[in-house]
Amino acid sequence: MAGRWIEHWDPEDETFWQQKGRPVARRNLWFSVLSEHIGFSVWSLWSVMVLFMGPEYGIDPAGKFFLISTATLVGAIVRVPYTFAVARFGGRNWTVFSALSLLVPTAVAFAVMEPGTSYGTFVAVAALAGIGGGNFASSMTNINAFFPLREKGWALGLNAGGGNIGVPVVQLIGLLVIGTAGATHPRIVLGVYVPLIVVAALCAARYMDNLAPVRNDTGAAKQAVREAHTWIMAVLYVGTFGSFIGFSFAFGLVLQTQFGRTPLQAASLTFIGPLLGSLIRPLGGRLADRHGGARITLWNFAAMAAATGVVVYASGAESLPVFLVGFISLFVLSGLGNGSTFKMIPGIFHAKAVSRGLRGEEAAAEGRRLSGAAMGLIGAVGAIGGLAINLAFRQSFQTSGAGTAAFWSFLAFYAVCSALTWAVYLRRPVTAPAKAPLGFAEV
Repeated sequence: MAGRWIEHWDPEDETFWQQKGRPVARRNLWFSVLSEHIGFSVWSLWSVMVLFMGPEYGIDPAGKFFLISTATLVGAIVRVPYTFAVARFGGRNWTVFSALSLLVPTAVAFAVMEPGTSYGTFVAVAALAGIGGGNFASSMTNINAFFPLREKGWALGLNAGGGNIGVPVVQLIGLLVIGTAGATHPRIVLGVYVPLIVVAALCAARYMDNLAPVRNDTGAAKQAVREAHTWIMAVLYVGTFGSFIGFSFAFGLVLQTQFGRTPLQAASLTFIGPLLGSLIRPLGGRLADRHGGARITLWNFAAMAAATGVVVYASGAESLPVFLVGFISLFVLSGLGNGSTFKMIPGIFHAKAVSRGLRGEEAAAEGRRLSGAAMGLIGAVGAIGGLAINLAFRQSFQTSGAGTAAFWSFLAFYAVCSALTWAVYLRRPVTAPAKAPLGFAEV
């Protein structure tokens, strides 16, 4: 695929940005959102499919949690090669390919989704759906290169938020099918996505571009791996995105298992949290643009710990209304934190470039190349956080029949993330030399 290549790209140059860069960047952003949105829906398919799996499937709640955990794990792993694929093949070219590849897990699930299929087959098909999680990493790496530093929080938040909405959308489609056709027709959900996948691929081929300056930069990946801030931010992203995707996949099962909701009752509530968390993600990026990502992230983790305390209380008291208030608050806060943490990444690497003596476009270009590589690694580790959440739920329900123990572990982790954010980025912010425009306190 030859593709369309843009040879010169300098978004930090205000004249270039206003005259040429902005419309091109925004066009690529909108169609990146579309492809990533479909990717998230495919990745989330099994959070919906398990709602259709009644007693006739012979799978207990622990087995269902393992299915969604499998999709989460594969989605985390493929984010690493998907990140580097943008530099190797071009953002447009890879978006077309990665969109079309979603036909595989969707079609295979359509073929096997019925009682009598072996559990091992379901696990394998759930693993295939994990490739949808990789679209996020390539999309974020690609869009990061299009926008200037001052607008990255908004652009990355919008890109990721539009993609994240794929989770509640597929859950809403599942609700519609269960409410109309009944819980015995999961293939209708899968059939909806085949034409949507084709449309996303065609739109990417027609309207997106490749950026030549970000091609074949293997050194950036090696540098990002050696940079301590990559792994610190990965831990923080486990707390935000790991929570969002882990809770999104598990919410319906928790409602069914702990509160005895029927598939229709669970589906009617499941989409609310992911929808609100997705919609608020751009606001998290915008707040970080204005007030500093580290500050927003710190307060956000403190609020997530408080919301988890509400959920722990409600879980012990078996109060569904209080549980829903606390759990949906966690979705909203995880979405807000997703935006603020991802805004921090380009700011950190730009500040590091300036601290090494680089200035102007040279510093901006260095920040873009390193942050683009780091985003894939951070996104992969963050998605593994979703796996940890699903496994924690599985263990908690296996041992006690409730999710209370899992929520206590989440509360402790949010406290660790708060302390880490404060200690590294706010307590003694490492600032660049006097001429530097940005210190870590403002990331």
